[in-house]
Amino acid sequence: MLADFRSLIDIAIVSFIIYRILVLLVGTRAVQLVKGVFILAVLAFGASFLRLRLLQWFIGNALLALSFAIPIVFQPELRKMLEELGKGQFYLFKRKMSSDEAEMRVHQITGALNYLKAHKIGALLVFQQEVGLGDYYKTAIHLNAKITQELLISIFWKDNPLHDGAVILDKYNLIAGGCYLPLIDAPEISRWYGTRHRAALGISDVSDAMVFIVSEERGDVSLAFKGKLSKNLKEFQVEKLLMHYFVGEQIVTGWEKFTRSMMRLFWVRPTENKAGGILE
Repeated sequence: MLADFRSLIDIAIVSFIIYRILVLLVGTRAVQLVKGVFILAVLAFGASFLRLRLLQWFIGNALLALSFAIPIVFQPELRKMLEELGKGQFYLFKRKMSSDEAEMRVHQITGALNYLKAHKIGALLVFQQEVGLGDYYKTAIHLNAKITQELLISIFWKDNPLHDGAVILDKYNLIAGGCYLPLIDAPEISRWYGTRHRAALGISDVSDAMVFIVSEERGDVSLAFKGKLSKNLKEFQVEKLLMHYFVGEQIVTGWEKFTRSMMRLFWVRPTENKAGGILE
């Protein structure tokens, strides 16, 4: 009986460690290597079952070489995991943000957007969701600051060195400023769109990020999501989208988040929720 209980604890600890490692990898370029290793493992099983000796030898040597490459490729993710452990943040469940807390953040962000729009100051705000954006802010200026109206306005002020790049935020912090994003390369995109709009479409096309753009030419606010652009948003639409971001269905925790992460990892697309009809 005692041995069975110890086995359960052993399995639970190992499962938790594997879960946290996979969650950290989802949304980074390193996840492509995980997919490759998974395919090699499936091929190795098939080769062993069919007794294909040459294929077994080839895959065995490939996996041996990868065993040396994986720690190097996964170095940023491993460092992040150890940092979370050191900070006491190696947790399974996250608290859901309260409505009051969300409204406070929405008020700060919409206040900044309204000011930037009124003064025709160009801005690019990227709201990170389940797909991590570490590859895009690891070389930028790390801020890890509280989200405030004054900070957002000052970042995009014309004399600020960070004003040309994007800011990346999550639900609790302004992560980094001066971030450079991939430009979308699609012939159907109008040539009238500037670099800021193309960057917003680019990052939204390769992630599930929600991106707000303030045009310095027209003084309006647009939204880029899933590679599509919604132009000239009204203030109430921005508020609704932000409330959905902070307290909506995108906030998932525990094993539900793990399941959705694994579905994304192995190419299965979960059903996406839409907010206010704007993202359709």
